[in-house]
Amino acid sequence: MIDMIKQARLQVNELITKALNEIMQEKQIDVSLMPKFNIEVPADSANGDLSTNAAMLCARIFKTAPIKIAQEITAKINLENSFFEKCSSAGAGFINFYYAKNWYTQTLKSVLEEKQDYGSTNMGEGKKMIVEFVSANPTGPMHIGNARGGAIGDCLSAVLKKAGYEVAKEFYVNDAGNQIEKFGKSLSLRYMQVCSKEGLEIAQKTNNTEDFCKAIFEDKTKFEMPEDVYLGMDIIEHTKNYFDEFGDNLCDKSEEERKKALVEYALPKNIAGLKHDLGLYKINYDRWFKESELYSMGAVKDIIEKLKASGYTYEKEGALWFKSSELGDDKDRVLLRANGFPTYLVPDIAYHYNKLVTRGFDTAIDIFGADHHGYIPRIKAAMTALGVDANRLDIVIMQMVRLVKNGETYKLSKRSGKAITLKTLLDEVPIDAARFFFNLREANSQFDFDLDLAISESSNNPVYYVQYAHARICSILRKLASEGVKIESFNDQYCDNLTTDEEKQLLKLIASMPTEINESAKNYDPSKMTKYVLDVAAAFHKFYAVCRIKDEPNPIMQSRIWLCQAVKQVIFNVLDMYSISCPEEM
Repeated sequence: MIDMIKQARLQVNELITKALNEIMQEKQIDVSLMPKFNIEVPADSANGDLSTNAAMLCARIFKTAPIKIAQEITAKINLENSFFEKCSSAGAGFINFYYAKNWYTQTLKSVLEEKQDYGSTNMGEGKKMIVEFVSANPTGPMHIGNARGGAIGDCLSAVLKKAGYEVAKEFYVNDAGNQIEKFGKSLSLRYMQVCSKEGLEIAQKTNNTEDFCKAIFEDKTKFEMPEDVYLGMDIIEHTKNYFDEFGDNLCDKSEEERKKALVEYALPKNIAGLKHDLGLYKINYDRWFKESELYSMGAVKDIIEKLKASGYTYEKEGALWFKSSELGDDKDRVLLRANGFPTYLVPDIAYHYNKLVTRGFDTAIDIFGADHHGYIPRIKAAMTALGVDANRLDIVIMQMVRLVKNGETYKLSKRSGKAITLKTLLDEVPIDAARFFFNLREANSQFDFDLDLAISESSNNPVYYVQYAHARICSILRKLASEGVKIESFNDQYCDNLTTDEEKQLLKLIASMPTEINESAKNYDPSKMTKYVLDVAAAFHKFYAVCRIKDEPNPIMQSRIWLCQAVKQVIFNVLDMYSISCPEEM
C-alpha cells in the first residue's frame, strides 16, 4: 500500500531537516531548537506541489528575514534521486517543491499494481471500532432520516475498514421499555376495533386488507384513538392480519395478555421488515443487538450497581438519580423511578458499557439525529462515572433531510397514514443514487434530496456523472481492443510522456486517494470520498476532451491507456467501497 503523497512529504521533511541541520551547525545554533514545520499541498499548483513554512518558523531563532532563510535552505538542498525536479523560495518565505516525472510514474505504477487494494491504508491497524447506526424504533417502518443515517453509517464503516480498522456494524433493537408498551397498547386498541361490530361490517364491504385499513384509519368517529399511541396504518394492518389468522381469540383476554400476544406477533414481523428493507439498501449488519438481551443477561441491574458504587448517585423522592451535572451534563438524570423501574437511560448506559468494556471495542461510534444532541453529555458522563474514557465514545450528529420534487418539498398524503419511509424512497430512486446522494454533504449539514435529479441521466446527476466516467473508460478500452490496439505491459519509460497539465492533475488526484481515505476516516466524514471521486471524474472528462489516445505515437498512446486504466480502478475502488455499482456500459 503505497501512499505517494506521504512518501513525498517524508522526502521534503528529510531534505529540509538535513539542510537546516547544516545551516544551524554553521551558524553555531543549537540544533535542538529546530522548529516543527508544516508540509502542505498549496491551494494553487503554481505555488508547487508541496510547500513548507520551515523558513518562517526559523526567523526568530535565526534572527533573519524568512525569505533569506528560505533561500539559504534551498541552496543546501540536493534533489538528486528524489521525487522532485525543483524547489524554490517564494513569497514571505515559503519553500515550494515540484514533482519530477518519476513521482508521476510511480503513482501510476502503484495503482496498476495494487488494483482493488489501492487506496487502502494502515492508519487504524490493530484498532477495533463498532459503528451503530439507524437503530430505528421497531414499532414501525423506517423514515427518511433513517435512510440518510443508513447511508452515512454504512459508508463510514466502509471508509474505516479501508483505513485499516477492524469494524463491526450494529443495529440496536429497542425491543423493551416504554415504546414497546405504547406499541402493545396501540395494537390492543386497534385489535378490539377490528373485532368490533363496526370493524366486521367494514371487513365485509372491503375487498382487501389495504382498503380495510384505510377505511378504519379514515373513520375517526367510529374508530377513535387516543393521542398517546401509534396511529399509523401499519398498526391496523398487523391487527387485521392477526385476526385473519387467529380470529377474535384475544377479545376475552386481559389487557396485558392481549398486548403481550399482539407484540409477540407483530414485533418480529417489524424487525424482519427492517432487515429486508435495509438489505435492499445494501446494508447488512454484523449483529442485531436487542435491548432485551441487556435485561436477560443482568446487565441493566449490574450497571445500576456499578453507578451506585461510583459515588455519582443519590436518592430523592423515592427515585435513584445520577449526578450527571457534575460530569458535564446540564442537569441530573433519573435512573430508577420511584416505582423501581429504570428509565430509558439505564439500558442505554448498559449498552455502551457492553460495547466498550464487555466486548472491548477501542471506539464506539453512534450515528444520531440532531434531536439527540442533548443525549451526548449524559451518556459520556455515565461512561466517566464508570471509569471508562468518554473519548472512546464518538457521536456523529446527522441533520434531517428534505425531499424535493419539482422544486417543492415532497410530502405523501397524510390521509393514507403513510410516512415517507426508506421503502418509499427506494421505490422512487435507484439505490445507487440514494447511497451516493446521502453522502454528498457532511452529516451535520442540512440536505435537500432532489428526487428529479437523482433519477436523471445527465451530467448534473453526481452519481451518474461518476458512473459515466467509469463506463466511458470501459468503452474506450473496448473500442481500442476491437481495432486491434494491443495494451502493453507497464513501462516506466513510456510514462515520461505524461506531461500535460490535465494528465498531471489526474495523477495528483489519483495519488491523493490514500490521504483522502485517512482524512475521511479521521473526521468520520464519508462525504469526503464522494467529493473526491467527483473530482476524479471531472478531471478525467477534462483530460479526455483535450488529450487524444488513439493515433498518437505508441509511447504516448500506451501511457494514456494506462492512465485511463488507473482512473477506472480508482473510481471503481471508491464506488465499490460504498456498495455503488460501476457499470461498464451506459
